Amino acid sequence: MINAEKTIGNLIDKQSVSFISSVDCMGFPNTKAMLPPRKREGIKTFYFTTNTSSMRVGQYKDNENACIYFCDKRFFRGVMLRGTMEVLEDEASRQMIWRNGDTMYYPQGVNDPDYCVLKFTALDGRFYSNFHSEVFNID
Repeated sequence: MINAEKTIGNLIDKQSVSFISSVDCMGFPNTKAMLPPRKREGIKTFYFTTNTSSMRVGQYKDNENACIYFCDKRFFRGVMLRGTMEVLEDEASRQMIWRNGDTMYYPQGVNDPDYCVLKFTALDGRFYSNFHSEVFNID
C-alpha cells in the first residue's frame, strides 16, 4: 500500500456502518455495529457517539483496549485498527461532534447525561484487499 492514510481514509469515508470491539470482564471480545465515526483525524483518531449507559462504555472504562473495523463489501476489502478507546463526557467533546437531529437519540440535548463520546486512538492496523493482508503501524 503506497499511501495508507489516503487508501484507508477513502475506504472509511465511504462506509455507512462501522464496527467497534471491546473486551468484557472475562477477556472475550465484544463487537457491535455502529454508525460511522462523527469525526476522524487521519487514520489515528476517531470519534463516535454512544449512550453513557451502554454495556460498551462500561467495558471501555474497565479496559481501554479496543478495535474498530470498516468493510467495503462491494470490493471485499477492509481495515482493522487496534488501539485504545476513551470515554469522554466533557462538554467540549460533546459539542465537537453533536449534530442536529441527535435529540432523537439523546432527548435532553448535548448535555443529556446518557450522551458521551468515544475517542479511539489507533496504534496499528491490518488492511485486506485483493486476497492479500498487510499489517501497518500508525505514527
